[in-house]
Amino acid sequence: MPEGRLKAYAAAAAVFGLDRLTKVIIEQRVSESATCRVIPGFFNIVHSENRGVAFGIFNDSAFQWRSLVLIVVAVVAVVFVGAYLLRARHIDTATLWGLALILGGAAGNAVDRIVSGRVTDFLDFYIGDYHWPTFNVADSGVVVGSGLLLLDMLLSKRRTANVP
Repeated sequence: MPEGRLKAYAAAAAVFGLDRLTKVIIEQRVSESATCRVIPGFFNIVHSENRGVAFGIFNDSAFQWRSLVLIVVAVVAVVFVGAYLLRARHIDTATLWGLALILGGAAGNAVDRIVSGRVTDFLDFYIGDYHWPTFNVADSGVVVGSGLLLLDMLLSKRRTANVP
């Protein structure tokens, strides 16, 4: 396995490990009703349980297969991204790191869903009355990784357009 891919798997494992560690700390030390102000007017640590997907979508859904569907989708994503990282012949640097971050984040949230049927969120950013939906380290990995993939796609399209 090329060294770059090994580093990417290590980065995915680091995101996964940091996600699991932070969730355990929050679950053990912060009650669901507590708010720990870190930067008043901007950032709190809270303990939120999300049974849905990003931004709480489907959180209150009565669909009886919701958890199973979300687990299957998460596991398929982890397997697909992990296999792609392993088998792709050539991967640009941004794509490699983007997929690594997505893999670690998807795996972190997949484990939550498999173990407890929910995902623990705790990072709460806000300005005034506007609150960004609460999220966690795994979500951050998925979002930053997706941003890297998007950036790489846009830049490679620009490079291709400039080729004579």
